[in-house]
Amino acid sequence: MANLERYNKILNELMQLPGNNVCADCGSPEPDWASYTLGIFVCLNCSGLHRNIPSVSRVKSVRLDFWDDTLVESMRKTGNLISKALYEKSIPVFYYRPQQKDCVVLKDQWVQAKYERREFTGESNGAQKPYMLDPFEIVLWKKGKKNKQFLKRSFLLSQKDFTLRYFVKEDCKVPKHVISMKDLNAVFQPEKIGHAHGLQISFLHGDERTRNLFVYHENAQLIVSFFNALRKTRLAYLQKKNPALQICDLIPQLTRPSLMEGYMEKTGPTQREPFKRRWFTLCAMNRKLLYYKTPLDATELGAVFIGTENHSYSVAEISGHSSRSGRWHCGLSLETPGRKFLFMCEQEQDQQDWISALRKVISLPMSAEDYANEANLRRAK
Repeated sequence: MANLERYNKILNELMQLPGNNVCADCGSPEPDWASYTLGIFVCLNCSGLHRNIPSVSRVKSVRLDFWDDTLVESMRKTGNLISKALYEKSIPVFYYRPQQKDCVVLKDQWVQAKYERREFTGESNGAQKPYMLDPFEIVLWKKGKKNKQFLKRSFLLSQKDFTLRYFVKEDCKVPKHVISMKDLNAVFQPEKIGHAHGLQISFLHGDERTRNLFVYHENAQLIVSFFNALRKTRLAYLQKKNPALQICDLIPQLTRPSLMEGYMEKTGPTQREPFKRRWFTLCAMNRKLLYYKTPLDATELGAVFIGTENHSYSVAEISGHSSRSGRWHCGLSLETPGRKFLFMCEQEQDQQDWISALRKVISLPMSAEDYANEANLRRAK
């Protein structure tokens, strides 16, 4: 019992050291699990991912499992900072580093790439990483535009002309679509798509409306490699477009998760129309609130540009309810120079979350590109 208390005391002290106080893989605070073979502290969720690679990583609970002198000494000698210096030595700048809230497939492949495949240690084993290939070819299951059926489609990503093409048939020479890297975005959406490897690719169509492709691949490594290859090609495009900007300024633009998504009820321009339930997506990067009939719609029903307070944009809570709004009575109003939008949320928490998210976008300064996007959206209407 004395040894158990001593080991717990040592491990707790080690967990307070800089670097050890967050998960070595996803950055979650206060990790209380450890890979004693790698000498790192990880969170509960990442400990489960380490169990998938038992040849290189064995995990124990810091607080619940038995430790001995040898294992404790291993943790003392290494720790998260020393481990990162080895296993994250040469990560490509475009490669996405998963965070606490990211989906399982991203974190799982991050753990495998670091420790099992040792992709970032700088060692040269002669094998080229899939995401470094150019062009990058892959066959994905893609949801049909007008039905729920997923069909196999061939995709070709080229850094030479900064495009992503997809083909209806594998041997087809003419692409169904040629997508520019200019406005392309990709984000994992496993819950929405209904597959653990589900990826949503969005881009602007010819009429300036957002088009969504919903795809997946059975192989986790390949879909994550495809995602990082998209980021690599986007970075090359942005560097050519903005040669004066530093890479650190471009990295946040490679792929952008939505600030918030979910259902709200919306009424029409005269505010006398019945409220209809719509799926909304808010992106801080392009300052747009998009709305769809369902989460898996290929094309938006409409878009609202979100400017700044100085340009007469504001959001506020509204009380009371309308007989036209169905069962949802937690309202908010979005004021724009051209129109006032009214929305209803199902729960008060949803209402507050949407207000907070919209205010966050309104508080962000607008760039020259934002002004151009606002003008384009007005012309499209």
